[in-house]
Amino acid sequence: MRKSKAAAAQALFQPPAGLKPLAERMRPRDLDEMVGQRRLLGKGSALRRAIESGHVHSMILWGPPGCGKTTLALLLARYAKAEFRAISAVLSGLADVRQVLAEAEERFVAGQRTVLFVDEVHRFNKAQQDAFLPHIELGRILFVGATTENPSFELNSALLSRCRVHVMEAVSVDDIIDALQRALADKERGLGGRGLQAADEQLRLIAQAADGDVRRGLTLLEIAAELAEGEGGAITDATLAQVLADRTRRFDKGGEQFYDQISALHKSVRSSNPDAALYWLCRMLDGGCDPHYLARRLTRMAVEDIGLADPRALQMATQAWDAYDRLGSPEGELALAQLTIYLASTAKSNAAYVAYHTARAEVRETGTLEVPMHLRNAPTRLMRQLGYGQGYQYDHEVEGGVALDQSCFPEVMGERIYYRPVSRGLEIRLKEKLDRLRAARNSAKKP
Repeated sequence: MRKSKAAAAQALFQPPAGLKPLAERMRPRDLDEMVGQRRLLGKGSALRRAIESGHVHSMILWGPPGCGKTTLALLLARYAKAEFRAISAVLSGLADVRQVLAEAEERFVAGQRTVLFVDEVHRFNKAQQDAFLPHIELGRILFVGATTENPSFELNSALLSRCRVHVMEAVSVDDIIDALQRALADKERGLGGRGLQAADEQLRLIAQAADGDVRRGLTLLEIAAELAEGEGGAITDATLAQVLADRTRRFDKGGEQFYDQISALHKSVRSSNPDAALYWLCRMLDGGCDPHYLARRLTRMAVEDIGLADPRALQMATQAWDAYDRLGSPEGELALAQLTIYLASTAKSNAAYVAYHTARAEVRETGTLEVPMHLRNAPTRLMRQLGYGQGYQYDHEVEGGVALDQSCFPEVMGERIYYRPVSRGLEIRLKEKLDRLRAARNSAKKP
């Protein structure tokens, strides 16, 4: 049976175990060594029973970096006594996919199954994803695709229909601490026997900096251990400060987390929770979100969710946006924070938003209705002779300042009500005035 160049190279250039990173050396060898994912892989769970029995199915593993997607794929192959092959959608093209599938077909004919692990599967285009379909259907491969992006948006429906999606979660701080302690104690694969000392609180700081990523936590521990060996084997606070100085949080500027977080910010403002809104604003800024994007979204909130309950909100939004442009980062971010707090704290109304969409929908439904003659402009003699502007009442000259019996809608429509102010903020006064005017118009039309 022929081997792919990648497989041959992998076999030829396997590094000694001591040169492998700690995270790779400590990769779980069975399901009991997996940390986190209790919902998916806990004792008695459906997936765990299937894996332990060797009756696994093609699947998509969706979860953040370092949550165990690759490890789970390896364990699937081990429990199923299948050949494990891995390709990356970042590095592989359609030719590589076809070669790996051809090798899997040969093994299938010889009576051996193949677990084909496709990392970053969402980066494959439709044609590349379609290449797997017949092989999944015929059972030639057990397909395991790993993705950090929402499969609903990134994978085609044909592939999704043939695979079950399993959602994997970020690993908790306590579970990462367990993995760190295991690495410190393990003399065969880990750091055991090297005399390293780390306080519980220091391990917790490393686990928190890992931000749900076990691999990242083990990498930080390995760096701290290397520095500590030159200091008598103790991981000191000073050492840890160096290791954790430039830690960053998980954030994908164009992916699922981005849209989830802007949704959380918007809904926190709408729910009048300034503390939660400020938290999500800081999360997005911390993750590297463009402040101009946030300024635009906050301005939209001022229009959509505050509206005429507090017209100052829109003014403040444009001023905060302008302040950021003038000050830049980080000073200008304070203007966005101030705006966020104000938007979340002030009165809310979507009445103008609803009114606009209602009126727009009716415009689309009713088509091009004629403007009433009394509302038309009459700049020429001919237009005046044709009746343009005839019968128009100039409101400023009418008692009370409003011509109550004068309709401003197309004649076939009659009066409509789109804008319904709420009893909050400035709209309380607008509502009182409009209720009086609408009632007076109705009375003026009665014979």
